[in-house]
Amino acid sequence: MPTPRIGVFVCHCGLNIERTVDTRAVAEALSRHPAVAHVADYDYMCSDPGQGLIREAIDAHRLTGVVVAACSPAMHEPTFRRAAEEAGLNPYLVEMANIREHCSWVHHDRAEATRKAIVITRTLVEKVKRNHPLEPVEIDHVDQCLVIGGGITGIQAALDVAESGFQVILVEKGPSLGGHMAQLSETFPTLDCSQCILTPKMVEAARHPNIRVMTYSEVVGVSGYVGNYVAKIRKNPTYVDPDKCNLCGECAVVCPQSVKSEFDRGLVERKAIYIPFQQAIPSSYTLDEDACLGIRPLRCSECAKVCEPGAIDFDMRPEIVEEEVAAIIVATGYELYSPTRLGEYGGGEIADVIDGLQFERILSASGPTGGAIRRPSDGRTPKRVVFVQCAGSRDPENHNAHCSRVCCMYTAKHALLYRHAVPDGEAVIFYIDIRAGGKGYEEFIQHATEDERILYLRGKAARVYRDGDRLVVWGVDTLSGRRIEIDADLVVLATSIEPHPSTAALAKALKIGCGSEGFLKEAHPKLRPVESLTAGIFVAGAGQGPKDIPDAVAQGSGAAAKAISLLARETLTHSPEVVTIDESVCGGCGVCVAMCPYSALSRNGAGVAECNEVLCEGCGTCVSACPTGAAQLRNMTDAQVRGMIEVALADV
Repeated sequence: MPTPRIGVFVCHCGLNIERTVDTRAVAEALSRHPAVAHVADYDYMCSDPGQGLIREAIDAHRLTGVVVAACSPAMHEPTFRRAAEEAGLNPYLVEMANIREHCSWVHHDRAEATRKAIVITRTLVEKVKRNHPLEPVEIDHVDQCLVIGGGITGIQAALDVAESGFQVILVEKGPSLGGHMAQLSETFPTLDCSQCILTPKMVEAARHPNIRVMTYSEVVGVSGYVGNYVAKIRKNPTYVDPDKCNLCGECAVVCPQSVKSEFDRGLVERKAIYIPFQQAIPSSYTLDEDACLGIRPLRCSECAKVCEPGAIDFDMRPEIVEEEVAAIIVATGYELYSPTRLGEYGGGEIADVIDGLQFERILSASGPTGGAIRRPSDGRTPKRVVFVQCAGSRDPENHNAHCSRVCCMYTAKHALLYRHAVPDGEAVIFYIDIRAGGKGYEEFIQHATEDERILYLRGKAARVYRDGDRLVVWGVDTLSGRRIEIDADLVVLATSIEPHPSTAALAKALKIGCGSEGFLKEAHPKLRPVESLTAGIFVAGAGQGPKDIPDAVAQGSGAAAKAISLLARETLTHSPEVVTIDESVCGGCGVCVAMCPYSALSRNGAGVAECNEVLCEGCGTCVSACPTGAAQLRNMTDAQVRGMIEVALADV
């Protein structure tokens, strides 16, 4: 084995590292390492001049390996490996010593932090000494993309991918495209009609030759790997043939069963056979099996008796469809925190305490009151409406800790639209603070407060209760320090935004992560905001975190761009830093097969474990579980780990 000639490059990262770690001392200590042929320190190694230092040193000093002591490998490992490759060094002979997140950011004592940074860097020198040059695994792929979620994010993503010439399957769990945006009356800050800007997108997606829309469907399983995923999609029966349905509505007229309308947030009822809303895509009635008197056995069939086109088919059954896709975009959207969990505000008990989406339906011209502001309890026009912000948000002790981002803006919109509809009415808003971070948002808030005579009270409402025919809101004005008791005709809660209930199960099926709040987790919040840690699966929209329509659309397009980049390549590559199995040592116990979270391991005909390198993500679970040591990670073998531990403990 040739004598190693390792280059060590220590980054100051401005003051991020240099403030706590003496980077020059780290460089000086590593220069005395017998395997190190060259050492340099620089303000910003990730900059073009910093990368230039690496490229020049590889050539000038004939380096056989490189260690960059800087930040997390998750951020810049591809950057430095690319620089080394440009200089002729195999990129898998480059490693990063994390002396920022693992050292400077978690310590205050400069001397101790410097000592630790030296140890961390030495361990990576020990590792790279035993690294082998590797070549990426090449993969062929299909030319189709799956988009999960038919809200505005999913629609935008599907259209962008389809416009690039690739086939798209757009799967929506509900009976129509549109998501929550279809329920809105108007959108801030321009007060555009929500339906007017959404409906053309829905129609475009439904009619696009490269998009296949599957509503009333859900993804129940995913297998395979980037470029060659196999998605199992359950297509639930609607019991109505959309090609035959002429939207006459006679079926709904004779249907004897009524339930609360999901689209109108329970403010009115719908029939068991229904169309979600006038602009629904597909434009067809759907039979809700759970609300129907009975299909198996058939107990009613009044709807079928009056259906002249014969569109109703009680023999429809759930169908499992398998589709091969190269990339998956997850845009599952959000749900609102249930008011029933907000007992302090009378949520779920007092009819005139409603959430923001219910108020949207009241405001909407297509809503249950035709846009007239009416109280749910008695239909009267409310003369004073109290809006409560952060209902279930920013409350880690009792509810959700996170900020739902859009509530400040949509509450201002609600109050403004209420004042337009009821000029002699009074709008009062309880708020903690105003978060209006968007183009034209601050101006919108100023218009609401200064021009529309909307009263803002800084303080969180503590309680809402009914006193006879009136509602009473208790709170505190923190600016004046006074307790406040306000009579109200209607209370609107800006309830917290949460991930869609299906998100956790879907994330498990896709083998992607969720954060502590339950939202889909991105690979990196700044540099990879729409990528998951599973190659070929991208996240977008409110399923990734609370966001407004412009941000959701932008993120949908961002995820689409990533998918298009993948689909446009002739072949894909996968990291070769995966597990290998020594067949002469493997005992065929199968422990590794059961432990693998990516289903990359199986037993061959001889009963010996083997690895599908494309599925393997190099997590090392199987290595830690293997009782014989047959499973080893490339460039992270047991011998390398032992060497790194010995170096780390040498000074202890």
